[in-house]
Order: sequence, then C-alpha cells, then structure tokens
Amino acid sequence: MFRRIGNAVVRHPIWTIVAWLIAAVAIVATAPSLPSNSDESSFLPSSYESIKAADLQQKAFPSAFTPSAIALYQRTDGGKLTAADQKDVARITTELGKKHIDQVQKVVPGPPSKDGKYTMTLVQMDSKNAGQPKQADAAKELREQAKELAKGTHLDVKLGGSAAQALDQQDSSKRGEALIGIGTFVIILVTLLIIFRAPILAVLPLVLIGLVSAVANGLIAYATKLFGLQANSSISSILIVVLFGVGTDYFLFLIFRYRESLRAGDEPKQAMINAVDRVGEAIASAAGAVIIAFLALVLSTLGFLKQMGPALAIAVGATLVAGLTLIPAVVSLIGPKVFWPSKSWQKEPQNARFAALGRGVQRRPALTAIVSGLVLLVLSIGTLGYKATFDLASGSMPKTKESMVVQDEMQKAYSAGAAAPTDVYLSSTDGKQLDGSRFKEYARKLGEVDGVASARMTQLNKEGTTADFTVTLKYEASTDKAIDAVGRVRDVAHSAAPDGTEAVVGGMSSIYKDIDAAVNHDYRTVFPVAALLIMIILGLLLRSVVAPWYLIASVGLGFGATLGATVWIFQDAQGHSGLMFMLPVIMYLFVVAIGTDYNILMIARLREEAREGRNPREAAGMALRHAGPTVAAAGFILAATFATMMLAGNSLLSEMGFAVSFGIVVAAFVMAMFFTPSLTALIGHAAWWPGHGDRAKTPGAGAAGSGTVRHAEDRDTTAHDPAGRRG
Repeated sequence: MFRRIGNAVVRHPIWTIVAWLIAAVAIVATAPSLPSNSDESSFLPSSYESIKAADLQQKAFPSAFTPSAIALYQRTDGGKLTAADQKDVARITTELGKKHIDQVQKVVPGPPSKDGKYTMTLVQMDSKNAGQPKQADAAKELREQAKELAKGTHLDVKLGGSAAQALDQQDSSKRGEALIGIGTFVIILVTLLIIFRAPILAVLPLVLIGLVSAVANGLIAYATKLFGLQANSSISSILIVVLFGVGTDYFLFLIFRYRESLRAGDEPKQAMINAVDRVGEAIASAAGAVIIAFLALVLSTLGFLKQMGPALAIAVGATLVAGLTLIPAVVSLIGPKVFWPSKSWQKEPQNARFAALGRGVQRRPALTAIVSGLVLLVLSIGTLGYKATFDLASGSMPKTKESMVVQDEMQKAYSAGAAAPTDVYLSSTDGKQLDGSRFKEYARKLGEVDGVASARMTQLNKEGTTADFTVTLKYEASTDKAIDAVGRVRDVAHSAAPDGTEAVVGGMSSIYKDIDAAVNHDYRTVFPVAALLIMIILGLLLRSVVAPWYLIASVGLGFGATLGATVWIFQDAQGHSGLMFMLPVIMYLFVVAIGTDYNILMIARLREEAREGRNPREAAGMALRHAGPTVAAAGFILAATFATMMLAGNSLLSEMGFAVSFGIVVAAFVMAMFFTPSLTALIGHAAWWPGHGDRAKTPGAGAAGSGTVRHAEDRDTTAHDPAGRRG
C-alpha cells in the first residue's frame, strides 16, 4: 500500500501540492470561529453535585448575587482607610454602576477587612455567559474605569474575580502562544541546519507544517462546532507544539530514509518511493498510536480533555496525511538539491557514533537493558510524592497578574475562603415549605465542621422550598485543605438534613472536589483503554503477541520516570504545593503515544534487519546504527519544542513543557535506543511469536523484494563495519 502511495505522489507531485493548497484555502475560508471558555464548572457533566448545586441556584435564586468581579481598594501608603477614603469608594461604586457596562448586572459595596485596610466593590455579571470572552471584555472596561475614577484620591484599586482572571488568562495565553510559536520555529530551524547543513531542508518543514496547521485548525473548528465540544485557550498553545513537533518527526523519518536510499545509489524519484515504502508503515503506525491515545480522552469526564483529545487527534491525522503525500511530493520535486549546499548526504560517515552504540548493544544487551531499566525505575520513585493542585486560574498565568495579586491580598486581608464561599442548598423533597425553626441548628452543625470559618442561612427562595446556607472555609478554594474540608461539609450537609429535605453543596471548592473525582475516574478509564489500543496497533504492525507487552511496559516505565522527575523538580526543588491536576493524564498520553513513535521506528527497523538474515543481536545493533540518528534528531527537536512551553510564564504550561519534553528525551534516548532493542535482542525470535516477522524471506536473505537499497547498503555496511556480517 505504501509503495503505491509513494508511486502516486512522486509521479504526480504538482497535482498533489495543488490538491493540498485548494483544500487548505477551502477549509480555512469556511471554518467557523470558536469562542474560548475558561469557566472551570464547564469541565464537568451535570451528574456531579457541584453542577447540580449550580443548576439549583439558577432555578431557586435566579437573581442571587454572585460576584464575577471584585474591585479591591487600599490606601497607596498602606494605612487604614479613612472616612474620606470610604466616601471615595462609595462614589466609585456608584459611578461604576451608572456606566451600564455590557454583561454587568449589579454593582454593590462589599465588606471591609477586619484590619480596616481594605474594602471591596462587588460586580455581578450575567451567569449564562460565565467564562466567555465577552465577560473578559467587561472586566477590561471595569478595570480601566475603576482606575480612572480613583485618580486624584489616595486609593489604589485592583480588579480581581473570575471575569478578571479570564481577562488576565487570555492575555497571558496570547503572550505564551507567541513565545511558544517563536521558540518552536527557532529550535526546528537551527537544529535542522546543524543536522543537514542545508537551508532548504531547515525551512521546508516549517512552511509545509504551517500549511498543515492551517488545515488542522480549520478541521478542529468544524469538529468542535459539529459535536458541541468546549473550546479552551490552553489547547491552541499545545496544538502549536504538537503540529510542529510531530510534523517535524515524520519529516525526519522520511528524509533520513530518503537520504539512505540516495546513498545506496537509487535514482532520486525511486529513492523517495522506496523511502515512503520503507518508512510509511512505521509513520502510519506511530501516528495511529498517537491518534488512538488522544481519542481515548473522549472517555474523560472533563470537558477540557474531551475537547483536547479530538483536536489533537485531528492535528496528528492531518500531519500523517501530509507526511505520506505533501512532504514526499515537495521533496521529490526538488530532488537531491534539497540537501544543497552540503555534500555530506552522499556518503555515510565512516565512524558513525550510532554504529559504535549499535555494537555496544549487540555485544552487551543484558547489561544495556539492566542499566537503562534501573535509570527508569529510580526516577519512577518520585511518583510516590505526587500531589495535585486544582487552581487553573493561577496555574495558567503568572502570579504578577492583577487578578492573582487581588486573590493573594484577599486571602491575607479576609478569611482565605471569603473570595469563593461554599453554598449549601437545602430543599424540600415534597414541594412543601421548609421549617425555618430548624435553620439555626442546621447552620450550627455546618459551622462546626473542621475547616469551616463560619456558616449562616443567607436567603430563602420565594416559595420557601429552598434555603441557601453560605459556608466560608478557612482555606483558599483550590487548596487540598479546602477540598478536604468541602468533602466533610458535604457529609454533614447530607446527614444533618432534616426529614423531607435534601442538600447539595456548590461553590468553587465543591467544583474542585468533583474535578478531583473526575480525574481519578479518568485514571482508571483513559489510561488502560489508551494502553490497550496502542498494544493492538503494535500487535498489528509487528504481527506479534509478545512484543507489544514489553514495548508498552517500557513506555509505562518511561511515564513513571517522567512523573517522578517532574515531582522532584517542581514539588521538592521549587516548592510547588502540587502539580496541575490534569498533568498526569496529558503526560501519559504524550509520553505513551509519542514515546511509542520512537519504539515503533526502532523495532520496525530491527525487524527489517532481522529479515535480511541477521541474528537478533546483530539486528539490534544495525537497527540502532541506522534508525538511531533519526530517533535522536526527532527526539531532540520534539523535546525542545515542548520545552518552549516553559517560556509561557505560568505553572501549568511550565510543568507540562518540562514533563513532556523530559518524557520524550527518556522515550527517545533511553527506551528506543537502549531498553527496547536490548530487550528484543535478549528475547530473540520469541519476541515475534506467534508470527515470524523477523524471519528472512529467502535463504541468504539478500534483498528479497528490497531492490537496490539493501544491496548497496549491505556493501557499504560490510566495507567498514564488522557488525554488518551476516548472522
């Protein structure tokens, strides 16, 4: 099949390129635009208690005041607020209400802090549009107007709250995207220049993947709208890295094989056909593993991951099609001039490093497997200290952003949980009015829960069937202590509810509690499903039942090593309270799926060498010699592109960038180069059971069905490398 694809594309390169250009223009021109949602509650399905509470609030208290933005005032000299300052705050509050800013429904004064140094203005916005860009726009205008109104006073005013956080997150995301995009371009360009010393080859993948990126983004927009998925600003940053990182991987897989065919003496167009034929199955299988792993996220209960899975799968799918059609067409059209002005492509270096590494693995496979396995096991110990954190807002932007400063100052000036109180909604189950005489006792029981600062009944709906008890926790909403405390509040709220009533608990801590439960569900569901599907792909590629087991086990070890190293770096060394809650899921999928790419490329080459008649150890040595440079170059570029996410300036992308780049380094330079080939060499022919994927097709094996590539390669190998002898 892949030879037929190569033939069609190489024989008709102009038509292939024109077809891509027409498709790109059509998709980009007609793709719908998508708003981004940053509301954490939108991540969860309606079956979770926090979402039930939010729905009940909308029905029972449609006009209930829930601030979306908070203007926090303090004196510029840091002293206590004077009577004149209080008058200025009242004036600013009134004036803000008269501005009639879009989305703003109410502007009311808030309570002063106990030390008298702070006070607030609370702003309510349309709850139907929570997390939407229009509320970020409203926050921007509120911030500007508040600062303008405070001019000439002794007040310093800052805007915080969810709408302001959405605004700051949006700005931070744009800056992060720009840095990631520039960093990705520079890394790919410089690395390819160093590897090939050919400017055309350095620029070509950036141009081609840029075209693929436009197509992929258009297709993602269509899919998001068609299936009603949630869009999120963080996904675009990850998409940039996935498209250019994975796209460059497939570009390198093909170019290295093309160069190898040219060195063997093939005519240029035939060399590209042979390259597609030889490496096409490995690229398709690698992409298939990544796509299936990403699609497994559809099983997630979190809206963020549900959106990310299909989006990334579409991106990789578009990259796969480009890798088998667009890239071969363009390179075959240019021919060997693609390597200009370098001439090093014409002959393999005499004393290649990877030939030496291959000989090392060939001679001592057991030692290689033990040492590389121990490295992975030692790093995996760090996973025992893993803790999760759930504050997406502060995780997705620097602490210096205004809304984050407000959050920190409010925690110090007020009760830590005052900025995001917990609400307990007590409702009658029979539609009758609640017995008000029991409210005081119920509030007392809620207030006695460990971790609760105060609890009181704040409002009753018009029908008298639902009461709202406001519970203020002692801790900031996203901390582990707050999440544990809200769990205890739930237990008491349910057990202490009077006969004929039921209680549901809402608020940000309750949402985080449910997100924690959802993530644990995903660990039990997404991980094994993704692993099983990847194993099936490996089994189909290798026609083996044995190999997929130790391949997926090695990748699992790589995941453990990556998570362990990330815990040591961010929790232990940098003192983070925990890692972002979604990091292990994302890391598992990237490290397992993309890490499998390199295992697939290496094991496919090992099988190819074995089919030429080499024994298992020789095949492993030769596979590392020939596939090693490709894995090293692709692994370095992909790791470096993911590392650019650390430039974004927020803990979520910094943690993600480090974890995924480290995981790819482990996958490429430990697993694929040493652990996998040495294990395969040790297991020998049994690795391919029940098939005979490593058996030579004919006695003596020469080049059965391989054409000039293998004959010339064997001559070249035998000439300067004793490891090239027949097994």
